Order: sequence, then C-alpha cells, then structure tokens
Amino acid sequence: MSAQERTMLTTRRDCPGRLVPVGDPVTIPAHTFVTLTQSLGGNYTVIFNGNMVRVDGTDADALGLEPLKLAFESPADGKISEAQVWEALHTVYDPEVPVDLVNLGLIYELNIDQASGRVTIHMTLTAPGCGMGPVLVGDVKYRVSQVPHVKDVAVELVFDPPWSREMMSEEAQLETGMF
Repeated sequence: MSAQERTMLTTRRDCPGRLVPVGDPVTIPAHTFVTLTQSLGGNYTVIFNGNMVRVDGTDADALGLEPLKLAFESPADGKISEAQVWEALHTVYDPEVPVDLVNLGLIYELNIDQASGRVTIHMTLTAPGCGMGPVLVGDVKYRVSQVPHVKDVAVELVFDPPWSREMMSEEAQLETGMF
C-alpha cells in the first residue's frame, strides 16, 4: 500500500493491537481516527498517536473492515490437532512479504504437549536483525492460541541454521520472484 493509498479510518470499538516493532500490547479507543498504512495476510498496520500499530485480522471489524474468521472444529478426543496448528500458522504473514511464515520456511519446529495443552514453536526470521520479531512472535502466539484445546503457546526465536531463500516453498519462491 503506497502513501497515496493510505486510508483514514475511525475505530468502531476499542481495538487491540501491538506496537511495531516492539510488540507491546496497546488498545486504540473506539471512535479514534487512524491511518491504515498496510494490509497484508489478514493483518493491518495503522498509525495511532504517531506510532505504528499492528491489528490482527480477527479484529478488523474494529476498523470497519471484514474480520478474518479463524474457526476450528474441536476434536472430540480433547487433543490438540497438529493439522489445525499448522493451519493457524499458515494465516501468519511476514509484514513485508505477502507470504505466510510456513511457506517462507520460518517455522523450524513444532511440538505439542497434549498433557499440558502447550504448543512450542521454534521459528526464525528472514534476518537476525529484523525488528519485527516481537510482532511476528505475538502474531504466532495469538493465532495458534485460537486452536481448540491449546492452553499455552511458547515461541522461541532461533537463528541456527540461518534462514535462506532455499527454505521457502517453491510456490513462495515463485510468488516473490526468488525462484
């Protein structure tokens, strides 16, 4: 979204978000003017009080936009479905590249402890100095926490092995012109 495409919006209700790039939670009060600067992967970046704030797509209705609906059928066995966790991870997009974290090759490891309801994820960033790390970790935690029976999500950023474009799916490489 270019500067010419920025859109002024008024929040319709209190809107939760995370400050960019630190990831600290913030609430934008109802009836507040914000400037929409980016819309990628079902998430939105707005300017509020001079700060960039990432708004999850599930809260898009607060911005007057169509909300992302994350709906997972609860497994009858009371266990966390690994397929549903992967499905949730596929909804988290890099804020600068229109590709989800899984297809970018940023998710290195996924472990589920059924007894405690804990999902542990080892992931990386496209660059160790990426300032969006805390925001992406918050996105992953929030989206995976929507999966039935998940009680806790732990995300660890790891940088070994270092990420490279070869870790991307072929589809992602084609979409980004890196094939």
